[in-house]
Amino acid sequence: MPMSPLPAAILSHMIAVSNVPPPPLRSIPNLQKSRHIDYGQLNALCHMREKQHSRTNILSAHNVFMKQYPKIFLQKKVRLPKLFKEEETRIPAEDTAESKPLQPDDSHNIAIHVKKARGGRTLYGPKQYEEKVAHFMAILKKLPIHRTPSEHNIVWKMLKTIPDLTSQLLDEHLKVLSKNVISETWIKGSTVIGNDGFYIILKGLARPQTQIYKNLIEEHDSTTSFIPQSFHSFDFSEEFRNPLLAGVGPMLGQWSTFGTLEVAAHIESETKEYSVVTEEDCEILKIPANNFSKLKAEKTKLENQQKVKLIHKCPYYVEWPTLSIYELVTFTKWKKFPPGHVIVESGNIISFVAYINSGYCKIYRNIIGFSKPQSRKVKKIQKLVYMGRLNEKESFGEISVLLQVPFTCTIVTGKDVEMAIIEDKDLH
Repeated sequence: MPMSPLPAAILSHMIAVSNVPPPPLRSIPNLQKSRHIDYGQLNALCHMREKQHSRTNILSAHNVFMKQYPKIFLQKKVRLPKLFKEEETRIPAEDTAESKPLQPDDSHNIAIHVKKARGGRTLYGPKQYEEKVAHFMAILKKLPIHRTPSEHNIVWKMLKTIPDLTSQLLDEHLKVLSKNVISETWIKGSTVIGNDGFYIILKGLARPQTQIYKNLIEEHDSTTSFIPQSFHSFDFSEEFRNPLLAGVGPMLGQWSTFGTLEVAAHIESETKEYSVVTEEDCEILKIPANNFSKLKAEKTKLENQQKVKLIHKCPYYVEWPTLSIYELVTFTKWKKFPPGHVIVESGNIISFVAYINSGYCKIYRNIIGFSKPQSRKVKKIQKLVYMGRLNEKESFGEISVLLQVPFTCTIVTGKDVEMAIIEDKDLH
């Protein structure tokens, strides 16, 4: 009888497997000892024999075992840091004498003692300051487009130390202007006219041709005496003065300033209002007046755009045409109020129209009530009752200013508030 195919396949597979040799024998890998266990203590712990079988002997054996058990773990040795003892090296007296430059004996120079008494710099100042000035002047020799951001930052920090600039320019304006300043070289006997910018003498001496000069930014018609502020309050001695120019004015030295940042509409070629004459070869830093004029124009443009957006978002001005709002913007001014400031009291006419840019104002109503204390006499009491608040992008004061109507509420700032205001005199 023939076999079925499945048993035949199993039989053939068993015959094939029986002919396969067994796999080769492999050695068992050696066990690696742990670095954290003391095997001598572990062997002693494992061979502890307990001969006593009473309960007290079991407790004593347990205590002995627990005392011995922590010893099987190796403890790391604590190493304290080494103390390095610096060896003092003494410099021979000959080397110190050769390394330091010889300075002239100024014990009999009265000018040195006067400068020290007035708090000014001595003639032999630290080299660090001289290196900074030299590096500053080297940066100014480059075109502004070739300067790195760190070099622009150095120029800005140096200009911040000049009082004539910081007293009349904002820090943000000075930072922008410092990125476009340049250095000019003028030979001895040159006439420098400062009508087109503001000038700072970095090196050399010059004398003014007039005794007065206008302010850095001409906001008033008043003039001040031509006595520029000095960076280090350096007093020039008589040997630096020309006896023929004694009646003209003081000499201008390092960090002295002249000129203006106002762009004049008509500048006469023969004017000497801002001019100086160089007594030596001079390095002079120039801040162009046109750059400051462009900076002011850009700032005014951005502020006007912000004011237009603010007024347009107020509820009563949403449908106003943009040209009409621009007419209002020409009279608006930014003003800030601290928290708790009373803008207007009930019964008074406000002096301006306000558009809230940031913060909020609380509205209170003046209420008169009656009270009956223990004396049984009725008295009038006046209280301020909170009615609500004015939030950002809201305005108030239009009706009171235009119609001269007193306010029926009291408005108090809730926190720091910035407003764009139009004074009543500008509206009328």
